[in-house]
Amino acid sequence: MFFVVARYGGEHKVKHFSCLDQFRCLAFAQLTWRESLRDIEACLRVQSSRLYHLGFRSPRISRNTMANANAVRDWRIYADFAQCLIVIARKLYVGEHLPDLEELDTVYALDSSTIDLCLSVFPWAPFRSTKAAVKLHTLLDLRGNIPSFIFISDGKMHDVNILDHLVLEPGAFYVMDRGYVDFKRLARLDDAGSFFVTRAKSR
Repeated sequence: MFFVVARYGGEHKVKHFSCLDQFRCLAFAQLTWRESLRDIEACLRVQSSRLYHLGFRSPRISRNTMANANAVRDWRIYADFAQCLIVIARKLYVGEHLPDLEELDTVYALDSSTIDLCLSVFPWAPFRSTKAAVKLHTLLDLRGNIPSFIFISDGKMHDVNILDHLVLEPGAFYVMDRGYVDFKRLARLDDAGSFFVTRAKSR
């Protein structure tokens, strides 16, 4: 992670709350289903005597510190770090095969999830007149169930547009629903030597 932090200057003028501390907070929140910065702060405060053993420099993590870090630190630090973790995880699970896929090359499942947000808090992510949202587009490697590609867009981006961002792999199979049916874009998969499995749109 350290070379990624250096690439984007994540530790510039930072005295206490490092990028690694921020990552630990985010990972803790994700794994324990925390719903807000206040919720994260309360849970970490209860375990303040054990934070040192988790690697935190400070015995107390405030929500203001987390909010400031979330606001000013370059998001690409964690995007690049996630890609590094994906590469490591895919190597660990490369030997795991689904029984029906053993004779095939790499098989990917492509889909997206809409994450609802509060429009007053996230005005930069308009979705509908009264709500905000972002979309999480994920390409899942079915050999080990590890994401190989993740892209976050605004909620208005149509699923099919993500095909323009994929780096296509010759010989790979891409499984997707009919929301991705666009003959011009699917032709790119064929030109790249890839295969796709989808459902036809109803007439």
